[in-house]
Amino acid sequence: MLPPVVTTIPETQSAVAAARAARQSIGFVPTMGALHAGHAALIRASRAECDYTVVSIFVNPMQFGPSEDYAKYPRTLEADRELCAAVGTDLIFAPTPGEMYPPESRTFVEVTGLQDVLCGASRPGHFRGVATVVLKLFNIVLPDVAYFGQKDAQQGLIIRRMALDLNLPLKVRIHPTVREPDGLAMSSRNRYLDPTQRHNATALYRALRKAEGLVAAGQRSMSEIERTMADVITATPGARLDYARVLDAETLDTISTLDRPALAALAAFFGTTRLIDNTILTP
Repeated sequence: MLPPVVTTIPETQSAVAAARAARQSIGFVPTMGALHAGHAALIRASRAECDYTVVSIFVNPMQFGPSEDYAKYPRTLEADRELCAAVGTDLIFAPTPGEMYPPESRTFVEVTGLQDVLCGASRPGHFRGVATVVLKLFNIVLPDVAYFGQKDAQQGLIIRRMALDLNLPLKVRIHPTVREPDGLAMSSRNRYLDPTQRHNATALYRALRKAEGLVAAGQRSMSEIERTMADVITATPGARLDYARVLDAETLDTISTLDRPALAALAAFFGTTRLIDNTILTP
């Protein structure tokens, strides 16, 4: 059976309150729709841990810059509903922008420092939009556990920090990245790629594997690992590197030597499509 779709905050709160009254624990998977196997893995994780699973589908205008792909971002609600049904979602919350951001809205959430590097440097204001909408969704759904993917590692760090700093009564789970057979991280934006771009986009995974190989061979210089990752991307036809960085895995501070867990993170354009990926390097 297809899960019900509600579009208003009161409807969502009422449905969740009924589940809570039945002593059910609440799991929550926030998404922007165009769901794929990576989202399905998050929903399954919620089903395994919680009694009642809510999935939000909302293309959040606040996290898109003026020249980014908000207008063309894929909106596939019926297909998303079928995927949600297949993995056992109990409720879909699919609000309009007006429902989430009434005209009188004036409040924003920022997680300073963590939001200013990597994708935050390339997309100013992006993580203010992410943190704001996620906090609003948390306050609407009131989940016990919320689930996010490791592909968006910086987002996960920011949300965990926000939850800790604001004393939010929930757990944030980060689920491993789900990949295609050739290693490409699953992303809603992969559908923008033509066949040649899709083939070339595997350079992200190859670059990360190269970084892991260097570490296994004893390399500890962050600059050398960054240079090697960048070289893989720049040598790929049609690819344009945004960044190739290795930073402290918890603070995103710059480090020169791999003496603690580090986040190796990449962003690159294939045509006009910007993709990201990452891995954790451990000394």
